[in-house]
Amino acid sequence: MAHASLERQFLSAQTVKMETENKLREKEVYIERLERDRRFLAEREQAEREEKEKERATHAEEKLKAEADLRTLRDSLATLRDELVEVKEAYSELRRSNDHTIASLSSRSSTLTHRNSELEQELTEYRSLAEERDATIRMLQQKLDDAETALGDTKLRRREDEDENWSIIRDELHRQATYLRSLEATNARLNAELGRYKDRHENLEVLREEKRALERKVSIVQELREKVASLEAQVDAGRRERQEWATKSNETNTPPETSLSVVQNLSSLRLTHARLLEEHGASVALLRRREAELAGATESLSEAEATTNALRADVQVLKDKVARRDQRTQLAEREVSFLQALVASFAAEEGARDTPVSEKALAQRVHQLEQSLTEYKVVNAQLQSTLDTLDADDGTGGAGRSRKELREDLAQHKTAAQEATKALEEARIAIKVHEDKVEELEQTLFELRGKIGAGNHVPPGTRVLCLRDNPAQQWSDLRQSVMDRLKSENDALIKRLRDLEGSGAVADAKASEGVELVPRESWEVLRKEKEELEEVLKQKEKRLLRLQQVFTAKSAEFREAITSILGLKLAFYPNGQVRVTSIYDLSASFVFQPPSKTNSDGDGARMQLIAQGEGGPQDLPQLMNYWVEEEQCIPGFLASVTLECYDKAKREGGDLNGM
Repeated sequence: MAHASLERQFLSAQTVKMETENKLREKEVYIERLERDRRFLAEREQAEREEKEKERATHAEEKLKAEADLRTLRDSLATLRDELVEVKEAYSELRRSNDHTIASLSSRSSTLTHRNSELEQELTEYRSLAEERDATIRMLQQKLDDAETALGDTKLRRREDEDENWSIIRDELHRQATYLRSLEATNARLNAELGRYKDRHENLEVLREEKRALERKVSIVQELREKVASLEAQVDAGRRERQEWATKSNETNTPPETSLSVVQNLSSLRLTHARLLEEHGASVALLRRREAELAGATESLSEAEATTNALRADVQVLKDKVARRDQRTQLAEREVSFLQALVASFAAEEGARDTPVSEKALAQRVHQLEQSLTEYKVVNAQLQSTLDTLDADDGTGGAGRSRKELREDLAQHKTAAQEATKALEEARIAIKVHEDKVEELEQTLFELRGKIGAGNHVPPGTRVLCLRDNPAQQWSDLRQSVMDRLKSENDALIKRLRDLEGSGAVADAKASEGVELVPRESWEVLRKEKEELEEVLKQKEKRLLRLQQVFTAKSAEFREAITSILGLKLAFYPNGQVRVTSIYDLSASFVFQPPSKTNSDGDGARMQLIAQGEGGPQDLPQLMNYWVEEEQCIPGFLASVTLECYDKAKREGGDLNGM
């Protein structure tokens, strides 16, 4: 027996050992599987981390690149805008100068054309005169044959004069032709400049096209920015999905159980499920029984409540009967006391009378009173019986309505009447509130009538749209700013005055020079006005400087035009004197000044010759005597001097074209 038990123990120990070894192998397999899963998950997590870092780095690089491109495009756009503004300004300046040059050249061309037409007319007149003289010479040739010898010198002088006139005309025509050639050269140069300006205009068009292309690129960059924002949102969503997936994978990666443990758990779950089903059936049966008991108790309670209500109604009826019996007893007692008082009054009246009343009249009166009392009692008995009948019919149904129902109807009607009265009071209160509101709205409408008539009222909930820089808004903003400034200044002055009055230092403040009596708001207003006036002064000075520059340029052009047209150089002095110098003889200069106010005869265009240079033609005194003193025509004098100087320069062989 001991040996058998030992064998059984040995076998059980071997069985336990085998089971333990199996469990150990299963644990090792499970651990190896877990290690493999862990390595797989670590590698996958590392790959995902690397991929995420790569995506983040790529996104950061793309973002930096996009921002750099955007900054570059913005800088280039700003540069192009500045260049466009500069090119526009240069183009406007060149256009103004070109227009001015074209206008001056057109005026010169028109002047020269007019001068050329005059010269051609003079040439035609001279030719006709020459033809007439030739005809006269031919007609008088026969008459002058005898006097040919005597008049040879005269004819030779005449021919020399004609040759001299023709030489002057040819020289003038040559000079005009040279001037026309110079005008043509200037016109060609201006046409070339116009071509360059056209090329610049085409370059401006190219710049505009590039600007539009850059704007399109900026719009593309904006779209790329939106796309980057959407991609960032997608990346964030992907990150959240990865985190959720990682959380779920961590939750689901629980160590698996062995097959034996699964079987044991399954069996235990089945037993638990069967036990729970049994408990559920018992609970359902108990619930049904409790529900039945609850229904019976509810029914009993309703019956008890009905019985209680009936008993309460009976008690109320009995209380009413007792109250009526008490009222009847009190009425009988009052009737007895009334009769006793009546008998006493009759006895007193009978004792007080002097003449005894007949028994018949007294008996008749007593009989009437007894008859009236009997009638009252009969009526009272009938009413009491009717009331008892109604009390008996309180609990009965049928076609008639009980007193209880009538009382309930009466209570309902009273409640409805109270509710109607309450609703009426609420309606009256609401009507009063609405009347007050209508009165307030009428008052508001009366106050806003002026604004509505002027068109300045804006209804509530209405938004008025207007231009940002409209005159009305500017005037309103300016007026509001002035009002705010005046209010702040007034408040500061009032505050300063209160401080001075409170401290009692008004006299000291007047006496002391270092105390600040001007508020800062007033000083700010004065400083702002000073800055505005300084700015206006700077603008006016700049405008004056520009006007001076323009005046200097125009005066120089005017002097050059006079020099080229009249052949005279003009120099203006501050004291009103004018120095005139001929370009053909620089030593021939004359100084003129306007007459004084005391000697002037109202003609401000006249000038006085007060000085002259060392040069000039030989017959200058005769010219001055004739033109200045006799004719009083300074333009004629200057023209004669210019012609003499021109002849002198021509005879001396000077370069007239250079002049």
